[in-house]
Amino acid sequence: MPDDHLIRNGMACADEESDGGFQTLSSRIAYENPWTRVREDIIRRPDGKDGLYGVVERGEFAVILPLGRGSDGPVVTLIRQYRYPVRRRLWELPMGMWEAEPEADPADVARGELREETGLVAGRMTCAGMVWQGAGYTTQKGYVWLAEDLTQGPTARESTEADITCHTLPLTEVEEMIRDGRMTCMVSIAAIGLLRLKGLI
Repeated sequence: MPDDHLIRNGMACADEESDGGFQTLSSRIAYENPWTRVREDIIRRPDGKDGLYGVVERGEFAVILPLGRGSDGPVVTLIRQYRYPVRRRLWELPMGMWEAEPEADPADVARGELREETGLVAGRMTCAGMVWQGAGYTTQKGYVWLAEDLTQGPTARESTEADITCHTLPLTEVEEMIRDGRMTCMVSIAAIGLLRLKGLI
């Protein structure tokens, strides 16, 4: 979903690409696998000093908030999975990328990741906007989606996702999990905040 599409839907793009006064003097691929590429650039900063910048290149991802209706109000389906780099099981919204299909429509990625991880099929999907995953070190960006009119089907998890568990909780409890530190996934917290500020949840 290019930024001009977001503008056409009334969501102004807040940033514009520029060189910021930086010059790239040389660039080389330091490491590459099917999911990630690490680029090492020799740069000249705006003050004229030369330096080195390591950049992690990854494909676009989708993060999805599945919103249902419980007897006492809105409910959200979270996943819990082990994240090897930090050696912890984290509470997260469903999210993911299609590294084998980098040109896939972001809405298809969102629907696919939701079904794959939770088994939920959404009758309505709303894009709230775009977020940078970690602009200080990576080019990766993602789109925040609200999934509604949900029906439950089977999951289709990859072998690397076999430990995922799904949990449907009141929205008020999910927000309390952010406040008390039980939910620490930056992308999930940002997505919930964006959806809340836009009045979508």
